[in-house]
Amino acid sequence: MDVKELQNIKQRYNVVGNCPDLNRALDIALQVAHTDLSVLIIGESGVGKEIIPRIIHDYSPRKREKYFAINCGSIPEGTIDSELFGHEKGSFTGAIGESEGYFGAANKGTLFLDEVGELPLATQARLLRVLENGEYIRVGGQDVRKTDVRIVAATNVNIRKAISEGRFREDLYYRLNTIPIQMPPLRDRGEDIILLFRLFAMQMSEKYHLPRIQLSEDAKQVMLKYKWPGNVRQLKNITEQMSVLCTKRDIDVDDILKFIPMNEESTQLATIPSQGGGSKTYESEREMLFKILYEMRGNVSDLRREINSLRQKIDDGAATKYVPYPAAVSGYNQAQEIAEPENLNIADVNRAMLEKALERNGGNRKKAARDLGLSDRTLYRRLKEYGL
Repeated sequence: MDVKELQNIKQRYNVVGNCPDLNRALDIALQVAHTDLSVLIIGESGVGKEIIPRIIHDYSPRKREKYFAINCGSIPEGTIDSELFGHEKGSFTGAIGESEGYFGAANKGTLFLDEVGELPLATQARLLRVLENGEYIRVGGQDVRKTDVRIVAATNVNIRKAISEGRFREDLYYRLNTIPIQMPPLRDRGEDIILLFRLFAMQMSEKYHLPRIQLSEDAKQVMLKYKWPGNVRQLKNITEQMSVLCTKRDIDVDDILKFIPMNEESTQLATIPSQGGGSKTYESEREMLFKILYEMRGNVSDLRREINSLRQKIDDGAATKYVPYPAAVSGYNQAQEIAEPENLNIADVNRAMLEKALERNGGNRKKAARDLGLSDRTLYRRLKEYGL
């Protein structure tokens, strides 16, 4: 691609910079645009991967057809197949009508699958079939449908590592990676950092009628040395913050240090130490939330058992002495007292509770289970255990 054509593309898509790796990525995108080969864009979050599929579509024979950009990581796992491949009426709760999905709607056009590394394995198998022969089946359907869609995918995860861990299909990776395009991180783009800063500062000045901020020579060196883990997106955010919050328009080193951390080696998210003394890096918030909920589930179950046991002791009334009952558990005043059974053996107490519940409900097991706050299965197991 000659210099004039490259500059035209940069102007059309508002691409700023002269980094050789960036120019190489744009050149590959233009060369592959006229084919139907699958493209995999690799790069960190915030480097601007979304520009490449737009260029590929606009310079391809499909440019007059539909273009869809889909963030695979933002669609819940339970609905991703329906979103991509469509569904039949009544195929699941809430499916009041049929849907053709993105693969049906984008027929003859282009689909950009961002964060493709987040797809569930079952969805990966469906996607592989579409890539190989253009066939897919709607959720809840039986008819095989055909589609003619150009696929451009992008990821910010290490796909080879995901393959070794069993989180991504190797055959799908090679099918998507027919033409790889590597987008460089901002820290490797040199003077492009300063050019992008000027662009974002000018945009803020024009949009909000503010005097434009400028960097001192020392401040420029700080910007060039910083690792920019958030890449272009982080640079844009920091420029906007300084444009609004800095009282002076000539930005020096002291001003820069108020907005960016100076741990130059840190380009990763913080790790969360495990209880065993080691450390575990969470690659997604979802994993962290599942861990917290799993741990809470045990605490809630224990609390429920304690409450049920104490409630039964209140109903039993077979006691000889009194002890305070914690208000934090039952809602009773701490001065209130309850009866404590003479026999504190847990097995005997549980057996007595079961017998009383059955007696009170005329031997009806379901009603007895409901009174005790137990499931039918748990009640039957305990009856068998105690020989009742």
